[in-house]
Amino acid sequence: MKLNFKGKTAVITGASGGMGLEMSKKLSQNNISVLMLDLKSPSKEFLDNNKKCEFKKVDVTNFNKLKVYIDNFYKKHKRLDYLVNTTGVLWFDKDVSAVNIDSNVWDKVFEINLKSMMYLSKIIVPKMIKNKFGSMVHISSIDALSGDDKPQDAYGASKAAMIRLSKSFAIQFASNKIRSNIILPGPIDTGMQIRWKKNPNTKKNLEKFIPLNKVGKPEDISNASLFLLSDQADYITGTELIVDGGLTAKP
Repeated sequence: MKLNFKGKTAVITGASGGMGLEMSKKLSQNNISVLMLDLKSPSKEFLDNNKKCEFKKVDVTNFNKLKVYIDNFYKKHKRLDYLVNTTGVLWFDKDVSAVNIDSNVWDKVFEINLKSMMYLSKIIVPKMIKNKFGSMVHISSIDALSGDDKPQDAYGASKAAMIRLSKSFAIQFASNKIRSNIILPGPIDTGMQIRWKKNPNTKKNLEKFIPLNKVGKPEDISNASLFLLSDQADYITGTELIVDGGLTAKP
């Protein structure tokens, strides 16, 4: 199936991470102008090979700077069609049970993972409303769906809140032809998983528990995101798509 896209522009946050880079590349290959936002810069080679992408270094918790870059991109292209929000931090050593977590760590995780989603909506949704078209895909996690005896409570709670907020956007702005969906990845081999490089056996043991016997790749999430953005998904909004190799389907 060939995917089609009504829109011409996209904003991607967390754009220099594994998932964000894949999304940026694939959208640009579909002739979509992409504004990549991240604290980490993509390689010069990536930008040279993907001419439809432009990068701005920004902290997504800095509302004013975020707004300047997105507003300038909007003025240049006269429209803003897609948002792919891949922003997320998981601090394995600091993000523990809510009973024991440092409250400053809790607040910072929520600021990066959730408050930034509110910031993006304030800046982007009014522009989509003007054009009477838009599609948003937010990246949550299967960690939002269950508890854990070795918890990352701030991460899980913030990612669960993202699901609720995405559904609310879908209902609020459906009459403006704006869709909002959310993807819940399972274990994905990205730069966030430094622990797997330090201890490859951890990854191998995890794969034994996944029905498809493998951890996911960034491409698995970008492919799902691309479909949800596309015209082929124009009757899909307010839903969550689990991409986890069957992990959450297990009894």
